[in-house]
Amino acid sequence: MTVQVPDGRSTRWEAHRRTRRESLVDAAVRAIRLHGAGVGMDEVAAEAATSKAAVYRYFADRDDLYLAVCTRVTERLVGQLGAALVAEQEPRDQLAAAIDAYLRVIEADPDVYRFVVARPIADRPGRSDPVRDLSALVGDHVAALIATRLEDAGVEGSSAGPWGHGIVGLVRSAADHWLDQRPPMSREDLRDHLTDLAWSGLAGILAATGREVDPTPLTWRS
Repeated sequence: MTVQVPDGRSTRWEAHRRTRRESLVDAAVRAIRLHGAGVGMDEVAAEAATSKAAVYRYFADRDDLYLAVCTRVTERLVGQLGAALVAEQEPRDQLAAAIDAYLRVIEADPDVYRFVVARPIADRPGRSDPVRDLSALVGDHVAALIATRLEDAGVEGSSAGPWGHGIVGLVRSAADHWLDQRPPMSREDLRDHLTDLAWSGLAGILAATGREVDPTPLTWRS
């Protein structure tokens, strides 16, 4: 029997390629922060201290780089969302924490967020829509949270999916509007308003089961 020995040169090249791609994504994020969501490949290459041709050795085209930036934002958001949900126990606090995690990402990097939601490849065949994928992923997280609470209350959980994804749509639409306001409402105020709005519906479902629910507005612990 012949044992295949991995080619060390190939392994080193793949490791180098992954590292270089990550460094170029870092440069792209810096360029977006500097030049705005309409940044071009020339600005990305300049921020990376290389040529545009060198960037294309690691990314097939601008769409490929866009997807890599989207992946970076998705990983950050999902990580913060998971940490926020674990940190809270009460349903309303978990909802507020999830909304706050989303808004924090936007507030910290508004131009990177605008770059992601610009959706330059959304209508191109053969390409997935990372914005829709991100919304679906976050919606699944929220739906799982709602499903657990409905089951605890003895309620059939088929409504959890529509509720979870509906809340994500509500928050995303409000967040997009929030970014365009001058001056904007504070993140804390927007979080509390959205929590009140979403919770009034969720509390109504739980109250219909006879479960005691706190209907009062949230006082967030900063």
